[in-house]
Amino acid sequence: MLTIEDIKQSVQAEFQAFEKNFNAVFRTENPLLQSIFDHVLAGKGKQIRPILTLLAAKLCGEINQCTLNVAVSLELLHTATLIHDDVVDETYQRRGNPSINAHWDNKIAILSGDFMLSHSLYTAVQTANLEILQLISSVGKELADGELLQIPVARKSMLPEEAYFRIIRKKTALLFSVCTESGAISVDAAVQEKTALRSFGENLGMCFQIQDDIFDYSENKNIGKPVGNDIREGKVTLPLILALKNADEQGRREVSAIIDNGDFSPENIEKILHFTRQNNGIALAQDYMETYKNQAAAALDFFPESAVKTALLGALEYTTRRNK
Repeated sequence: MLTIEDIKQSVQAEFQAFEKNFNAVFRTENPLLQSIFDHVLAGKGKQIRPILTLLAAKLCGEINQCTLNVAVSLELLHTATLIHDDVVDETYQRRGNPSINAHWDNKIAILSGDFMLSHSLYTAVQTANLEILQLISSVGKELADGELLQIPVARKSMLPEEAYFRIIRKKTALLFSVCTESGAISVDAAVQEKTALRSFGENLGMCFQIQDDIFDYSENKNIGKPVGNDIREGKVTLPLILALKNADEQGRREVSAIIDNGDFSPENIEKILHFTRQNNGIALAQDYMETYKNQAAAALDFFPESAVKTALLGALEYTTRRNK
């Protein structure tokens, strides 16, 4: 399997330009804000979204300043949503480090997230491309819609698969599709190229979220968040949905009662984890992920073979095989 460094090799120089642009946003004369920025940069992830934006653009043309602005805008938007999500979900750890709300407080976390969201839209305006601006603006709306869709069904054991997929399409997959489609738009790609890359990004995003949800039931200690965290928050995700569907009546009733009553003691969380593994919830979720993976790969059939196409397929493989 390719590593992140392998995947971004064909856009290495352009990624360095992205980092220069991105890091420039995180410089301020406000001491409190600067300390928050330093905390964010110290705990930043692998930045798969800007890598995908750059690769999508290079697959269709030559990366330019518009592409870099798109990549910066979307990574800022993603960072802002993570900060806000940690407040909403009362999560106190992010990538193995204290979240901003844990290190400071909710008020500071919300305001710093607002700053990054505002800067994301400001950077999107710098593209001077209405199509890109409309796409990026739509992401924030759909992300919030996805979160609000999830609240009424939290702590309910009988979440239909269709509802789950609708939520993750809004909460996760849309951002990936906007990364790849906007990257293509930034280099004036043809309609067929934009459509193919939108499909690739969306299906990859579905894989990404399913894999994240599988991690909640994993025994891997290196994933950067506590195992069972989603369960503690009352979130019923695909592995548990499928395990409940696959279980016998008695097991289903016992676990459903725990979820519906919100009785998430350490013992009950461990019981749900064991139940999900025992009833093949993880394996069945992986089957769904494989379907989305195949759809993502098929979307790139439109493009001729190249190092950039290989890198995009490598990003897809990495997404579905990563261990954190």
